[in-house]
Amino acid sequence: MLIESKDVQQVSNAMMNILHEEEIEIINNFHDAVLAKDIKKIDELFQVVLFDVEDHFTTEEDMMEESNFYAMQMHKSEHDTMRGKIKDLLEEWNKNKDPQAIQTFLEEEFKHWIVLHVARWDSETAMHIGDTM
Repeated sequence: MLIESKDVQQVSNAMMNILHEEEIEIINNFHDAVLAKDIKKIDELFQVVLFDVEDHFTTEEDMMEESNFYAMQMHKSEHDTMRGKIKDLLEEWNKNKDPQAIQTFLEEEFKHWIVLHVARWDSETAMHIGDTM
């Protein structure tokens, strides 16, 4: 397991917590396929990861826009940076089919990024938005 639920802070917005829990599960399944070097499964799950990350980020961005969150552009820029890194990783994957490159990204970059991003940006955003559920 790459990321345990307890590693990612709960925020004061139930929808955001649900998005994070879903993403953790998907990333952990993806990581398991990467460790198993299951090329076909990695191909399948990469598409799930792309969809989930975009859905997660877009949902948060819509919530920020609706609530006029003062730091929306800074928060969104972190999303955009991660979108770019995942897109670059997919391009590299499509060329080389190297599970090690994905493993390195997930273990050395993505895991730390999501923990810090949630603690910093999502927690602050959630306090501004409130609990919308």
